[in-house]
Amino acid sequence: METEVRDDDAALLAALRAGDERAFERLVDRHHAALVRVARQYVPTQEIAEDVAQEAWLGLLRGLDSFEGRSSLRTYLFRIVMNLARTRGVREARSAPFSSLVRDDEDGPVVDPERFVQAPAAGAGHWLSPIRPWSLSAEQLALSAELAGQVQAAIAELPETQRRVVTLRDVEGFTADEVCDLLGLSEGNQRVLLHRARTKLRQALAEEYA
Repeated sequence: METEVRDDDAALLAALRAGDERAFERLVDRHHAALVRVARQYVPTQEIAEDVAQEAWLGLLRGLDSFEGRSSLRTYLFRIVMNLARTRGVREARSAPFSSLVRDDEDGPVVDPERFVQAPAAGAGHWLSPIRPWSLSAEQLALSAELAGQVQAAIAELPETQRRVVTLRDVEGFTADEVCDLLGLSEGNQRVLLHRARTKLRQALAEEYA
């Protein structure tokens, strides 16, 4: 599968370097919305995220000749947008009120303790009302406009690093290794952040899955 992806990358890269506009249009159709979603994790408005995504496409075209294929073309593209979005986010934050920069404590409780059986009762530590297991995916988001809105709202409430990890892993479909590469995280840190994010999302949507 990885070989097939790399072969596809090689063909696409060759087409882009040859100035094939249709190849570029297909790439934009495939990834533009995701670029905006990822950029939005770093900047304060949707409009700025759109600007950053547009700048990322220009950055991709300018960098095609220097791209060495050490990562997938998709990872390279998302690294561009994230670098641009980080820079833009810092610039925008300089004029933001200090209070708007306060973040939630990522080490705080991820679920209200009252939702668990309390000691010394039997089963202490288990859910009072168990919920069915679920995992977030792009396909699931498409099933229900209402559910999609609830999920996106719940994601938006996560601490920023958790939000970025779960967005890349569960919404955009990047692998753990790719997320570690893009965000500069260790494998263990990535796993902990993803677990915390998913747990908080389960908590936020527990009533939907009771």
